Amino acid sequence: MVNNQRLDAVFSALADPIRRRMVERLARRPLTVGELAHGFPISQPGISKHVKVLEEAGLLRRDIVGREHHCEIEPKAMEAVSEWLDQQRRFWNATLDRLETYLSSPSASRRRRTS
Repeated sequence: MVNNQRLDAVFSALADPIRRRMVERLARRPLTVGELAHGFPISQPGISKHVKVLEEAGLLRRDIVGREHHCEIEPKAMEAVSEWLDQQRRFWNATLDRLETYLSSPSASRRRRTS
């Protein structure tokens, strides 16, 4: 079962396009905060705030080595999102299958012709 508070934090963190791009970059390889900041039109303190939001949502892990902050993606958070999406997909597939079965039934056909 999916932890709703954790899922809310993940979706909230991923609602921002800069944070989504950060996650995409970190999915390729671990980066320092300085490396992660390259290419974003925001200040270093702004980058640090985004990193903190991602960290608090459980989307990344940050290790401090000397003065450098090394960031790495945390796959478990994305597994929770994937699990939730799978639940939604199963629900809607079953619902749409039932609707299709109903609409193709003879009784539904008669109702449509008499309406």
